[in-house]
Amino acid sequence: MRKALIVAPSWIGDTILAQPLLKRLHERHPGLILDAFAPSWAAPVLARMREIRRVVPNPFAHGEFNLAGRFRVGRELAREGYDAAIVLPNSWKSALIPFFAGIPRRIGFRGEARRGLLNRIHRLDEAALPQLAQRYALLAEDPGTASPAPLAAPHLEIDPESVRATLAALGLDAAAAPVAFCPGAEYGPAKRWPAAHFAALARRLAQTDFSVWLVGSAKDAPLGAEIEQLSGGDARNLCGRTDLGQAIDLLSCARLVVSNDSGLMHVAAALDRPLLALYGSSSTAYTPPLSKRARLVSLDLPCSPCFKRECPLGHLKCLNDLAPEKVFGEIKEMLS
Repeated sequence: MRKALIVAPSWIGDTILAQPLLKRLHERHPGLILDAFAPSWAAPVLARMREIRRVVPNPFAHGEFNLAGRFRVGRELAREGYDAAIVLPNSWKSALIPFFAGIPRRIGFRGEARRGLLNRIHRLDEAALPQLAQRYALLAEDPGTASPAPLAAPHLEIDPESVRATLAALGLDAAAAPVAFCPGAEYGPAKRWPAAHFAALARRLAQTDFSVWLVGSAKDAPLGAEIEQLSGGDARNLCGRTDLGQAIDLLSCARLVVSNDSGLMHVAAALDRPLLALYGSSSTAYTPPLSKRARLVSLDLPCSPCFKRECPLGHLKCLNDLAPEKVFGEIKEMLS
């Protein structure tokens, strides 16, 4: 393998969990040129991975088919001379562009009748590989062989000049060494710790002279405003005031990150920040943050993980019953 294209996932967290695969590809193929075909919202994450040479923009909206558009993009990529493509999403349409580009080796897992579109197909033993990152990493190996363990930890590069510019633009002082909260979760409400709980935790941290920054996307801005109001201003709402690259800069300054199971949780892990990850409807076994500095908190109720976007029982006890005082106790242990 000399020059390869990664067809990246749509989710930011999944993109970070693919980095052990990228590291393994470089380990197996010294001198490899590796590009990523990815949506614009994930590009800032891939741009901070030293394994990736460049990001090729994926112009298609999530779920968009557009066969003619995919054929056109595939033919444009044919000029790049890739000799391999690794397709991480399991959908049929995600395998079309490497096929249209005429890339000789097209690698991925079985799924949605992709035989022909892919020609090096791996069979997945979910019990043997419970983590998504393990499954991705297997695609660096020859079909039928096992992936090496343990996985390499994800790592995002930080540019000090970019950090300084981000702080200056927002009027922030990194010397405050804040606790960063990531209160959003793109997947749905069943992964979001309640705003009132985040606010109570911010008030508790303020009593011990910790500043709190709320970090998230524009979609999280109303939630951040609610937390800021409920906390009496003890949490500073920065949600929606940054792009993803600037959010990465902010998280790199944190003494500790408290996050729902979200893309920013995996960003914090890849920045090697002390991380307290709060789990509700999702599984700590499937997509855990790959960091020795992460602590996972879950009530492990009989009804969880349900993997639903909204609580099917209507009570969301997995997160509502996760008390702010318990989380504060975890923080004290981590910072002591």
